Amino acid sequence: MALYSEKVMDHFRNPRNVGSIENPSGVGEVGNAKCGDIMKIYLKIENEIITDVKFETFGCGSAIASSSIATELIKGKPVSEALELSNKAVVEALEGLPVHKLHCSVLAEEAIKAAVQDYYEKNGIAYDKTQFPDCEACGHCHE
Repeated sequence: MALYSEKVMDHFRNPRNVGSIENPSGVGEVGNAKCGDIMKIYLKIENEIITDVKFETFGCGSAIASSSIATELIKGKPVSEALELSNKAVVEALEGLPVHKLHCSVLAEEAIKAAVQDYYEKNGIAYDKTQFPDCEACGHCHE
């Protein structure tokens, strides 16, 4: 049995939405010091719809594939739907990840949430802080 699905390999070899956005509506950057993966997600939001999304990821193939598929899953969607994106949805869309690579899907979820939170804060939009990971408290980035 192959370690990675064809979907993971496709998104690793041909990642979608790579790059940055000039004057983004929101930017989220997360990382895991233990494995070295760093993800940065850029959002362009108009009328509460994500009209464009780009990513820059430094990390393994699973991190790149997770970033790529996550951008595909939220592009064109309302911000509220992007906030509902879970790491499980990322893994399912990739048709699975090895257990020791599941943290990559968690980083993708966290990067999107961080970008949305940045958008809310830049625009003075009230939001429920419990929807977002408390980065300092979770310790994920500082392991």
